[in-house]
Amino acid sequence: MRRHRGTTLSTPPDEPGAVVVERVDVSRLQPVGRRPPLGSYVAQLWQRRYFIWADSRARALSENRNTILGRFWLVGKPLLDGLTFFVIFGLLLKVSRGIDNYIGFLLIGVFMFSWSSSSLSGGAAVMSSGRNLIRAFAFPRAAIPLAYATRETFSMVPRLLTMFALIMLIPPHTLPTRTWLLFPVVLLLQLMLNTGLVLYAARFTFAVPDLRLVLGFFTRLWMYGSGVMYSIERFVSHPTLMTIFELNPAYCVLEISRDLLLYDTMPEASLWLTLVAWAVATPVLGFLYFWQGEEEYGRE
Repeated sequence: MRRHRGTTLSTPPDEPGAVVVERVDVSRLQPVGRRPPLGSYVAQLWQRRYFIWADSRARALSENRNTILGRFWLVGKPLLDGLTFFVIFGLLLKVSRGIDNYIGFLLIGVFMFSWSSSSLSGGAAVMSSGRNLIRAFAFPRAAIPLAYATRETFSMVPRLLTMFALIMLIPPHTLPTRTWLLFPVVLLLQLMLNTGLVLYAARFTFAVPDLRLVLGFFTRLWMYGSGVMYSIERFVSHPTLMTIFELNPAYCVLEISRDLLLYDTMPEASLWLTLVAWAVATPVLGFLYFWQGEEEYGRE
């Protein structure tokens, strides 16, 4: 038997007992689990777009299936949160003073912020919940957090419909105006922001699992700093400190949404620019950060 570089040849086939071995080009083989180049990685994700779509849609529809009320909790939990905040902050602490249509103000804050907070908390657990899938199949691991971000988008649809219905039905009734036509832009920007949050949280908590325990504290701090249940301008008067709050993307989402849906006014340009910057930078940098850890996800 003769050996050549990258090739194994058997004895000639006309000899008795000869075995024919197929020629193998070793130079074209690639190590399993190696991080592919960025362009190839994106192409592989695009090839699996139908899986991401179907998986996220199926999981969104089956969420809370083990509970008695089932899909009701998609909107039931934000409603209960809103009721709790209304009793504590609106009735007891009287933070509703000076806010026109405080119920609508609170509903928009609770429903819109819940999308980002659930994306962040769910992204922290998405890699551990997909561990069996990671071990069983070879595929770009970013498909898992991207599927979760898509799933949260599906889950947000009934929440949005409920929010629209409530702010129109509960006095003072808010009817659609021309500014409502800009609201889909806010949703698109928040979707991009949430996708980046899921990617960041997925890798952060995979590398340091203890961060899952800290994430709840950060989410509550983020909620209080975003003006979900009160107007930050009422408690913050220092211009520098107010500028810091305005750099918060969740604050921008809520302020722009309230201006468009409740107050029929055009939001400030600075809020739009800040939200656009976050919506572009967060998913791009989050994707690159997640891709850099591609080789780590299947080693557990």
